[in-house]
Amino acid sequence: MLRTFAIDTLGCKVNQYESQQIRTLLTDLGLTAAAPEQKPDLTIVNTCCVTKTASAKSRQYIQKAKKLWPRSTVVVVGCLTRAPHAAAELGEAGQQELKSPRENPARDGQAHVHLIKNRPAIAAELSTIVLNNTAPKELQGPPYTGRTATKTIRPQNRPQIKAKNHSNLPKLPDLTSFADHTRAFLKAQDGCDSYCTYCIIPIVRPHIESRSIDSVCREAERLTKSGHKEIVLTGICLGAYGRPTTRRPRDPALVFDKKTRGQEQRPDPENDRLAQLLDNLARTSNLPRLRVSSLNPQDITPQLLDVFTSHTNIMPHLHLSLQSGSNRILRKMARRYTAQDYLEKVQMLRDRLDNPAITTDIIVGFPGETDADFEDTLALCKAVGFARIHVFGFSARKDTPAEKMTPKVKPQTIKQRSKILQNLADQLAYDYRDKFIGRRERVLIESVEAGTATGHAERYFEVKIPNPSPAPKKNTITEVTLIKNTPTCLIAEPRR
Repeated sequence: MLRTFAIDTLGCKVNQYESQQIRTLLTDLGLTAAAPEQKPDLTIVNTCCVTKTASAKSRQYIQKAKKLWPRSTVVVVGCLTRAPHAAAELGEAGQQELKSPRENPARDGQAHVHLIKNRPAIAAELSTIVLNNTAPKELQGPPYTGRTATKTIRPQNRPQIKAKNHSNLPKLPDLTSFADHTRAFLKAQDGCDSYCTYCIIPIVRPHIESRSIDSVCREAERLTKSGHKEIVLTGICLGAYGRPTTRRPRDPALVFDKKTRGQEQRPDPENDRLAQLLDNLARTSNLPRLRVSSLNPQDITPQLLDVFTSHTNIMPHLHLSLQSGSNRILRKMARRYTAQDYLEKVQMLRDRLDNPAITTDIIVGFPGETDADFEDTLALCKAVGFARIHVFGFSARKDTPAEKMTPKVKPQTIKQRSKILQNLADQLAYDYRDKFIGRRERVLIESVEAGTATGHAERYFEVKIPNPSPAPKKNTITEVTLIKNTPTCLIAEPRR
């Protein structure tokens, strides 16, 4: 019987949000989260495949679960299960996809691994797995076969489960809390069809979806009522919120004019739906902090910045994806902006916000990247003065155009360039934090250990408060004075 569960999550904030949905579902079905020292009856591995490293870690988590808990039921969900090469990457787990959870794992002493590839069916299939192992025999539904169940399950004192087709499938529940986290992630959008040449996400998450503003705001209300002081709005391509596609061509769209039987150029309209959502979310009762996750430079609009400046609880921190500072490499990546476009958006931010924290992602060693291209990236980073840079060595993903692009950059060169960029990133982060010495800041406390309180300021740099008196509690916002910079964080003292 299944009584306890554990969830291992890899990847982005969206994956972490969906793991919280799964946790809520399992709790509603009567299971409890296993304590660290317990062996869970059910283990969920929520996989990622955005890089080779992420795929490898996903496989390692699956094998670890099978080894540590051989009598456990292991369910694999997430992006790796939907990749074209999933069977090859998952190896043995892929071969066990159709095993039925009604078979008793204790018979052979080995964990049974089940893959759920279809995201809309996660709630139905997980419910079937749990109920087939916990409900009295007369209440059990049809055995799980790796496909969507086709009958209605009516377990006693539990929600009815329908699984005839996608329109009838039960959905993963909205959240009332974000367990074990101080900040709560809130997913508003899913899917991408931009097809940047290096990215596998449009293959594994191709369906573009946006939740209604009312739905997102209701969930935000529930999260604040449960005690969360900060909500991070997130999505696979958040800037496309409310739009049917994530593609936004650089050139004006050609629209057929029926009257003149010709074509005329009209500008691609800026998306104001994200600004509307953010404006409504910022009005959530008792929400001290609202943070926006990753955006593309095209998403920075006057309307969006109007909302930022209208609400003091929207944090002055934006993660703007860059990937490269070379226009030639940006074209090869199929990114829809230039280095100059990026700098113009950064200037817009600085004109409207007080010392905004601008963070980014950069890929080093994309096929064809020359020393000159890399120098362009370094120069742009210096011009922006990023508060943080996530440095990624290029990792070719199977079934993407970049996999076959040439010339390849040598691994040793990628390693050297990554080290150079990381050193610059560390220096830029230090210089950015240095601007705030002597300033008063509000810090969300995330841990209090060994006499030191640690948390993040509004601009997302880490702050440590040694020996505060009285010691602030976790998940509270405290005002401090920043007194010292270090290579990794700022040191503060409580405001007197």
